[in-house]
Amino acid sequence: MTAVRARLSGSVRIEVWSDVVCPWCYIGKRRLESALERFPHRDQVEVVWRSFQLDPSVPEGETHATLPALAAKYGRPVEDMRAMMRHVEETAAGEGLEYSLADGVSGNTLLAHELIHLAADRGLQGAMKERLLHAYFEESRSVFDVDALVPLAVEVGLDEAEVRAALADSRYRSAVLSDAATAQALGATGVPFFVVDRKYGAAGAQPADLLLQVLERAWADAHPLATVPAAEGCEGDSCAV
Repeated sequence: MTAVRARLSGSVRIEVWSDVVCPWCYIGKRRLESALERFPHRDQVEVVWRSFQLDPSVPEGETHATLPALAAKYGRPVEDMRAMMRHVEETAAGEGLEYSLADGVSGNTLLAHELIHLAADRGLQGAMKERLLHAYFEESRSVFDVDALVPLAVEVGLDEAEVRAALADSRYRSAVLSDAATAQALGATGVPFFVVDRKYGAAGAQPADLLLQVLERAWADAHPLATVPAAEGCEGDSCAV
């Protein structure tokens, strides 16, 4: 199970529930990064990536073409779904991401989430999350089986033998399931789902400006203004001599 890390006093924790095959989750990640770049206390913000599977019912090891599967799921013509995908691609491009969604393949992401938990225990969670998203959306690579995941894990600095062993014995599966249960308890029905200090929630790929406002509010809550007893002074437009 992922180790519990102590928080620094006064720091802000952002937990983000997302899936590695969710196009809006990658967009949301970029928008969060934009908000953090503008936040003056960003070095005191901890970002924790939580697991959420969009479709845990897909059998492990099975993959399928995304476009026709989505068309069948929603009862829409393939061309309608292709047009919706183009809209998402245009939105992603605005965040510097290059998608080709209609050519995508989907599958069960349980192993990918287990890998992210392993990376968290090695201090590499952020790098692993980014590598998986980039591999899937911008390189059209699989993230659905051990042999596909191992090279990506090694790239970010994880040990190949440890990765294979961890995925083989499912040591992080309970952590993934716990994340999903917590998301449900918090009221998440989709992703990305941002939670700041377990006080503020924001669903969907929110604009960077809104995420920045949430950060500022959380920071103000964690650092209330301390005042000393009032002294003589002026109030409004009245200043008695």
